[in-house]
Amino acid sequence: MVQIIETIDVHVPIDIAYNQWTQFESFPQFLDEVESIVQLDDTHTRWKVNVGGATREFDAEITEQHPDERVAWNSIGGETEHAGVVTFHKLEDLTTRVTVQIDWEPEGLLEKVGSLVGAGSHAVKKDLQNFKEFIEKRGTETGAWRGDVDA
Repeated sequence: MVQIIETIDVHVPIDIAYNQWTQFESFPQFLDEVESIVQLDDTHTRWKVNVGGATREFDAEITEQHPDERVAWNSIGGETEHAGVVTFHKLEDLTTRVTVQIDWEPEGLLEKVGSLVGAGSHAVKKDLQNFKEFIEKRGTETGAWRGDVDA
């Protein structure tokens, strides 16, 4: 397993950052490798991603979710094995620290070599920068889901 941890500070209140992160179907607007996400129900999503020219599909399950604190998930079936958590920390009224941790199992030679040279960390860092630009430009979320999912 490869572990990636990246952090960024966004200049929006914690509820806006968190609320946007619950809008999974909007992820293709700021996550470069995500082609589409379909929200199946409150805790299940279907993902289609393109990593290094290879298209992969998988389902993910939200395993824990608490408003303005965290969203945790793991893949269930499909072509990618991974788990992760994103946490939200209020630094100031208008500044939120977003931290992403992803644990994943590289598949095939290209992903294994990519993981050795830090391609995954670079991609997550870029995606967090894209999220920052997206949410700061908008100034508000595209929607929200504030339900709780207990681990």
